Amino acid sequence: MATQVTVTDTANAQRTSSFLRIAIALQTLTVFLQAVSAGLLVTSSYGAMLHDVGARVMYGASMLYLLAAVLAWKPGGGSPRPVWHATGFLVLASAQVVLGIAHVPSVHFPLGVLMFGLSVLALARR
Repeated sequence: MATQVTVTDTANAQRTSSFLRIAIALQTLTVFLQAVSAGLLVTSSYGAMLHDVGARVMYGASMLYLLAAVLAWKPGGGSPRPVWHATGFLVLASAQVVLGIAHVPSVHFPLGVLMFGLSVLALARR
């Protein structure tokens, strides 16, 4: 009986770890696509719409990353470090939204580059 619980726990841990990895990958992809749409914002008429929609998707991906981190941590009793990383990233994403709406590109652009770097780093660590 103890072996079945261990096997089940291991399968659940692997599943939540995979979900966390997928959430980080999705977040990294959306941040990269935001950089692409920022380039289109400057060069085309439809870039503003793409960047606006992409911002919402990226913010949702950041929330999904936080949810995945909590699900990987809470049931299995793992390290809370991914939760802190995901929370920090959501704070950065919130700052990005505020800075973008306020049209402060001098901070918005470098923060976007930082977010992409941090997301790639989180993905490489998983």
